[in-house]
Amino acid sequence: MAIQTGIGAKDRAAIAQGLSRLLADSYILYLKTHSFHWNVEGPMFQTLHQMFMDEYTELWNAIDPIAERIRALGHYAPGSYTQYRKLATIRETEGVPKAEKMVRELIEGQEAVARTARTVLPLAEKANDQPTLDLLTQRLDIHEKNAWMLRSLLKK
Repeated sequence: MAIQTGIGAKDRAAIAQGLSRLLADSYILYLKTHSFHWNVEGPMFQTLHQMFMDEYTELWNAIDPIAERIRALGHYAPGSYTQYRKLATIRETEGVPKAEKMVRELIEGQEAVARTARTVLPLAEKANDQPTLDLLTQRLDIHEKNAWMLRSLLKK
């Protein structure tokens, strides 16, 4: 059955592709943050361990709404590491970095997800797609706030 929600097929496809990149970046950042939570060491262990858990839990809860929005637009959500590696701008971390490097990588990851979300905004605006705009606005708010909080840890 055809989708007739007021957003044309080309616009839905472009938005879904952008959201697929957002989903991939979010999933890779989730995995990286969870790994850092497990492996962080040093004098800030308790603070970072808890902060990373808060962030990976929030990311885990964000993944499903992004995927479901892609489905609501009539497209399939990517769901494999192979697809995520192709779509994501965030790269996996080799080994276990020191705590400060973990924080720096997570700042870069939070900012990368925000940049990816911003690339989808004009597509959703053009299509008058308020549900996607709402989702993107929420994601931007969270990722920019997380990046700020992580940056504050590096202040000397």
